Amino acid sequence: MQTQVGIVGAGPAGLMLSHILHLNGIDSVVIENRSRDYIEKRVRAGVLEHGAMDLINAVGVGERMMKEGMVHHGINLRFDTETHRIDFGKLTGRDIIVYGQQEVVKDLVARRLEDGGQILFETSDASLHDIDTDSPKIRFRHNGENFELKCDLIAGCDGFHGISRPSIPEDVLTVHDHTFPFGWLGILAEAEPSSEELIYASHERGFALHSMRSPTVVRNYIQCEPDEDINNWPDQKIWDELQKRMETREGFSLNEGKIFEKGVTPMRGFVVEPMQYGNLFLAGDSAHIVPPTGAKGMNLALGDVKVLADAITSNYREGSRDKLDNYSRKCVVRVWRAQHFSWWMTSMLHPFNQHDKYQRQLQLSQLRYVATSQAAATSLAENYVGMLWEE
Repeated sequence: MQTQVGIVGAGPAGLMLSHILHLNGIDSVVIENRSRDYIEKRVRAGVLEHGAMDLINAVGVGERMMKEGMVHHGINLRFDTETHRIDFGKLTGRDIIVYGQQEVVKDLVARRLEDGGQILFETSDASLHDIDTDSPKIRFRHNGENFELKCDLIAGCDGFHGISRPSIPEDVLTVHDHTFPFGWLGILAEAEPSSEELIYASHERGFALHSMRSPTVVRNYIQCEPDEDINNWPDQKIWDELQKRMETREGFSLNEGKIFEKGVTPMRGFVVEPMQYGNLFLAGDSAHIVPPTGAKGMNLALGDVKVLADAITSNYREGSRDKLDNYSRKCVVRVWRAQHFSWWMTSMLHPFNQHDKYQRQLQLSQLRYVATSQAAATSLAENYVGMLWEE
């Protein structure tokens, strides 16, 4: 088999890259170790920045997003049993949209297949070869047969646990890794959202987040131990804890419903530099992980492939590798901005030690400042809606 660009991973990054390359007349093949059904049902991120929304619309796959997605013009910070709204529209003139990652994946898969794109699902034993040469290869098994895919370039969009990053020699990469001393216990439940916009609650018992995936499905989180045993959290205990952490003086109450998914997510920040080696280019979670407090994961992935697609197109149309050679250098500026914002949001909202009253007062002071200062609120807002998509 032969193609111009081999893409490992059929998540938002890999699928979007394949689609943009197709629009620019560049061939690609996507290999994915999971089934189509699995990736289309895998619930992950749900918040799209203004620039991500614009990108999806610009490449012609945003019709369903605009019909079914929920546009939000702000978020709510809740502390000391009071709610303070951060108005994105007023502060930045931009907004966000809540549209699940699995829905973005569904739209991109459907479009790639409609356009005759090659997505090979349920591959196994994949490995990368000769990535530091002009003829990199991907070897894998599919439908019981061995294949070798010869490429000009390879895009590693296969996530944190994929094969792409480990294919780069260890002495080439600088790894930046930080693990937070807590996790998020997350649930999906059949319930009507209790707020029109997300609620970030900082409570002395721990952080909580009220989000949504549709008008009938909510996504809620509570801060917990990173190694929390989910069996210690029956459904009613989860709802009781959420209600306590979301309480207000006015008597706010979350809508409860049947929980159909629950799990614990560890909190970490992770970046490797450079995001490329030879003719292998990393994008999305294969190169960086952010704590989900800042809602940046899927947005960073889409931002990476926007830059990468432009660089690949320049390579073929203009015969210049300048943009390819500068791919990592350009991306990491945005990656570190998102890392800092996610760290800042996480540090401001999560009690690190519930017995440290001094640190708790510092957090409350920061929250009051953001809630009452237009300058501070604007900083939060422009980072949340995405401030570097225009570059």
